[in-house]
Amino acid sequence: MAQYLILIYGDEAQWDARSDDEMRAVDAGHAAFRERGGSAIIASGELESSRTATTLRAGGERPLVTDGPFLETKEVLGGFYLVDVTDLDAALGLAGLLHEASEDHGGVQVQPLVDHS
Repeated sequence: MAQYLILIYGDEAQWDARSDDEMRAVDAGHAAFRERGGSAIIASGELESSRTATTLRAGGERPLVTDGPFLETKEVLGGFYLVDVTDLDAALGLAGLLHEASEDHGGVQVQPLVDHS
């Protein structure tokens, strides 16, 4: 088994402008993901707007604290899943269920965690 972090990126303005039908499609994708993922899902979460982010950067003796995301980009991190599955193909199979993987303004990133055992 291996752990993979599945990161969901997209354009917040387009997320905020979704119609009810578009939201139902997104919700259906997450429901399918949760159903198929079952106990392989270790953690998940939807993030608040990037406007609520706080970033720490090098600033001498102490980190400099600033409001906002680390980078100002059109696509922001909107949510995540941490899964424990057999291999990358299994993680990609789950990630492909997410509606965000088919939207033209974002994407879903799948990345393995380092096993320190």
